[in-house]
Amino acid sequence: MEWSLSLLGAALVLFVLRDVFHTLWHPTRHGGLSRLVMTALWRLSRRLNGRRRGAAGLAGPLGMVTVFSLWALGVAVGWALVYWPHMPGAFSYSTGLDPADHASPVDALYVSLVNLATLGLGDIAPVAGWLRLLAPLEALVGFALLSAVVAWILGIYPALARRRTLALRLSHLRRTHGTTEALDSDAGAALLDSVAAEVCVVSIDFMQYPESYYFFDGDARASLAEQIGFAAGLAERAAQARHRDVGPAADVLNAALDDLAVILDERFLRTGGRTPVVLAAYATEHGGGRTPRGPGSP
Repeated sequence: MEWSLSLLGAALVLFVLRDVFHTLWHPTRHGGLSRLVMTALWRLSRRLNGRRRGAAGLAGPLGMVTVFSLWALGVAVGWALVYWPHMPGAFSYSTGLDPADHASPVDALYVSLVNLATLGLGDIAPVAGWLRLLAPLEALVGFALLSAVVAWILGIYPALARRRTLALRLSHLRRTHGTTEALDSDAGAALLDSVAAEVCVVSIDFMQYPESYYFFDGDARASLAEQIGFAAGLAERAAQARHRDVGPAADVLNAALDDLAVILDERFLRTGGRTPVVLAAYATEHGGGRTPRGPGSP
């Protein structure tokens, strides 16, 4: 029985570490736990947003906090299940602690949390050889988990900044480069190429940090979901230009938008439609109640 609990605890720890790996270090996958949590909070926030303005903006940050808390709790409980069946015999206790009174699941969780947080209090410490190896290993896992989450945060927020920067740039272009004549030049071709490059960067961000999808952008000018339709409109108008370099640049932009749509649809939206349908669904998901702007909108 005692080894069954220990094996169950080890399995729980491995499950959490697998989810951490797929969420943070495997860009082509999305951890199961993080996906469930982020998706559930996103859907809940969209329902609440109709009643209380701004609720959608909490989904991303709250989701990250919840995922990290579940990871930490899962590791702590898993190691506690490893320790508990072997208490008190395989542990030493400081003076004043009765081993018989400190061998409950709560005490095992206490030992696990002390090790995970690298506190090293030493009032309850393992003495069995294999447990003495596991305790510092748990401390290493705790340190690695904290470092990984910090790196996760430092990666997601620059990705959000790049996405919002592209949206704001498209918002500016909407007011200054809305006609075919404005694009029918060397500068127009260069403009289309630069927009295509930024769309590619955002596509990679959605692959590398899929959790960034669940962050609401708020202001329509900085919302890629609401501005991306104008990029498609730029490509449509540029296709009518006579300058020799503008047409190929428009094709590149269209290809970049197609790739973005594929990523959004396969990972989040599941519409099964073509690029205009996917971009419209993206605008609806992140529109915050505003009327989405489709391709070619002024």
